[in-house]
Amino acid sequence: MGNMILLSGFMDKVREYIPLNWKWDLFWDSFPFVAKGLYITFGLTIACYVFALLFGFVWTFLRRIPNRPIAWIVTWTMEFIRSTPPLVQLYFLFYSLPLIPYIGISLSPFACAVLALGVHFSTYIGEVYRSGIESVDAGQWEASQALNLSTFQKWTKVILPQALPPTIPMLGNYLIIMFKEIPLASTIGVMGILHLANDYGAIHYRFLEPITVVALLFLALSYPSAILVRKLEEKMNRRYGEENLYLDNNE
Repeated sequence: MGNMILLSGFMDKVREYIPLNWKWDLFWDSFPFVAKGLYITFGLTIACYVFALLFGFVWTFLRRIPNRPIAWIVTWTMEFIRSTPPLVQLYFLFYSLPLIPYIGISLSPFACAVLALGVHFSTYIGEVYRSGIESVDAGQWEASQALNLSTFQKWTKVILPQALPPTIPMLGNYLIIMFKEIPLASTIGVMGILHLANDYGAIHYRFLEPITVVALLFLALSYPSAILVRKLEEKMNRRYGEENLYLDNNE
């Protein structure tokens, strides 16, 4: 009882010196309005992630071309993409690409977001793939040649089945990171939860409650996913060993 009195007094002091002016009715009213954008946020996350997973293989195999000029161009293109903020890339595709002479391609906000975020994260995922491939024992490559396997059979039956499983935890981490970067797409008009929160705030002249809803939704979805990835990482660590699990994706 005494603790409750102390807590009540503490909260009174907080309200006195930090008048948040919180309105629960607006919070509960904004919740369903903002949550309507979850399917757009989820859909965009999955689309970007699938694009990044597939395009990551493109970077990986381009870097393996035995031609130094091509390898140099690919490496520095990846570095340029990684070193450029994804928000700048979004703006370039949405606002600048239509103005380029002889190209002038106009893409929808959703397509721009998939292309910009997908390409951006594919450069990181390509490095994860490369690390996984380089972790495959040299004897496996020699055995593939000894068995006279075709290039397609070598990659699909020998190399990739051994290279990809240890990379799964790292790929899961990038999915979580991408999910938290998706709100950037609201800056070009994608109607995700952040865009709807801004719309609600503009209608009611109150941004505290709807933005808090956005934060809570991301917390509720990201934290369990992080725990799942951690559990998966522990399982993969027991199966493949720590030296193969923590792949260096910064090389």
